[in-house]
Formats: sequence, structure tokens, C-alpha cells
Amino acid sequence: MNSDAPDTPQERALRHVTERSAGDPVDPALRVTLNFHPDRHVRGKPILDALAEDGTYRSQFVTGVGNGGLTARPGGDRWRWESRIFAGAYDDAPAHERPVYGALNFRRKPVGGAPRFGSAHFRLTARSLARTTFCYPDSFHEPEDFGVAARMPLIALAEADSPDDLDDYVEAQVHGPVGLERDVEALVLDPCYRGTAVEAAALRLPCPLEWHGGFTLSVGELRTHSDYRGREYVDLGAAIAADGRLDPRIIGEALLSGRDDEQALKRVWHCLARFGAPAGPGRTP
Repeated sequence: MNSDAPDTPQERALRHVTERSAGDPVDPALRVTLNFHPDRHVRGKPILDALAEDGTYRSQFVTGVGNGGLTARPGGDRWRWESRIFAGAYDDAPAHERPVYGALNFRRKPVGGAPRFGSAHFRLTARSLARTTFCYPDSFHEPEDFGVAARMPLIALAEADSPDDLDDYVEAQVHGPVGLERDVEALVLDPCYRGTAVEAAALRLPCPLEWHGGFTLSVGELRTHSDYRGREYVDLGAAIAADGRLDPRIIGEALLSGRDDEQALKRVWHCLARFGAPAGPGRTP
């Protein structure tokens, strides 16, 4: 390797965050997960079909889709947050070189570290930790606390905090390409997709397929939480429910039908993710 070669944006970003981090190394048994909705479309194509063709998990700057705010564009909020966190390392970089976002699954949730962003997740390999930076809270909040695998102060901060369950994650930014064959231990899906086109597409990916316990919420339980995101979203959830229950597939089908607003359905998903998650490891009430 030529020692005189200029640093890459990824190297500059990792070095900058490392210099701002302190603490003990992260437990190497922990994993970064990339939560997403597996039945969404990217430029008119089912997302898993697009992933099977490309073989690489891409950032919102490339795909133009995401499960949080859609601000990944020059001068947008995501661009500005990355410029701040990484000291401008990516300001002039092409879209495909920018990091992808996930969470450090420090609570070892079977549904991934940040189910706020989707019912499915890719679980990355242990070696991915070395090229990942972290912040707490989410970069949306313009945080001041950062970490890397060798210096991880953020888990203690998150454990001492009391956020809503959907905000209970340490954000991860993975630098460099995320190849499905090389960097992914497994794709983990909700069982509501068994026997569907989503499962068929998942089986074409070059990574193992696993299943978690499944998100499900009765309309009766949903109606007890009208103060969470608002009554209009409870009413919408009740309207699209099948046999009195919600699951991720039902919300995805409602979105693809085009009958309901995407942002409204996102809030229905928040209700399902918050109150209909499967039992398993997680934060103690």
C-alpha cells in the first residue's frame, strides 16, 4: 500500500471520530444491525430484488429512500449532520462512498438495534465494527458524544438515559461498502413474510435468512395508545387491520396501495413497533 496516497473520506472520518472518543473497547460479541422495511421499493423495484442485483447495501444518498427523514441531498440536513460529525470528510465525496446507518444492538434485541426504522434487519459481521463510528443520541439531535469500537463510552450513556423505546439505540455509521455476501451474518425477517414474495426475494440474497418472533398488535391494544402518536393514526391502523390485528406486512401493503399517506403509515408503524414487539432481550421496564 502506498503510504503517500491521500487519505480516503472513510479514513478521515474514522480518524476524526476516534480522536473525539474515549472509553473501553466495545464487547466484540455485539453487532451492528441495519433495520429497514423489506417490502418497500427502490426506484420502482422491490428493495430485496434491488439488493439481490446489486449485492451491496446503499445509503439514502444513493437510493433516495429511507425510514427516517429524507434529507440525504447536498445541503440537506443529513448532509449537514455528516459534515459536522465527520469534519467535512464526505463533503465532496460521491454518494456511493458515504456511510450507511444502523445501530449497535447493545440490548441484543431479536428485532435489531433500531426497530423504529423497520421490521427487518441485516446483522453485520464482527469485523464490520472496526470501520464503524457511533453517536448517542441519534445524529438528528446533533450529539456531542461519539465512539468507535476501540473506544466506546456510549452504551453507559444510553443505559443511564430513559428515552422512548423507539429512541433507545446507539446510532452506527458504517464506512465503506457493505457487501451482503462479505459483511452480513444474516437477514432477519418478521414471520408475517413467510410464504410471500419477500421471503422468495430474501432467499436469493447471498446471506443466511433468519426469523424473529414477529411484530403483532391487536386493534383493541392499539386503541389504548391513542396518546402515543395521535388518535388519527390509531384510527388509520384500525382501518387497515386484518382480522383485528396489525403486522408489518399489512402496513406495507397499505403503503403500496397508495391509498394512505406514507408519513401517516410511518406513525402507524411506530405504534406497532413500540407496542407490538416480540418478547425477548431488551430494556428492563
